[in-house]
Amino acid sequence: MERTRLREKEAQTGRLPVILGKCLLASYLLTGGGLLLLALLLYRFQLSEQIVSIGIIVIYAAATFLAGFLTGKGAGDRRFFWGLVAGTLYFVLLALLTLAVNHGFKDFGNHFFTTLMICAGSGMLGGMLS
Repeated sequence: MERTRLREKEAQTGRLPVILGKCLLASYLLTGGGLLLLALLLYRFQLSEQIVSIGIIVIYAAATFLAGFLTGKGAGDRRFFWGLVAGTLYFVLLALLTLAVNHGFKDFGNHFFTTLMICAGSGMLGGMLS
């Protein structure tokens, strides 16, 4: 009985990077769609800068919640931890893309820590609710 449980854990541990990658891909697809929709709304309704900033935060939170939720479902145990990992990895990729595109953290620097907490917290919440 104990050997079977150990084998299942080993098999599950080997699948976690794949599960995490798929969940992050899904969250980035959601982010892309959400940002395209926000750009369309900005063009159509001339939204204020404050509304656009709130929209971006909501998109980040929804995407990392989805990543945490799906990762928690796939992980089985310690779901909050894997949700936190998914949210943090989402943020790290976001920060690296920002660094590559802007050649620095000019626009991202003011809200760096806040964005990290939103992404990590939303991912952890998604993992807990999975």
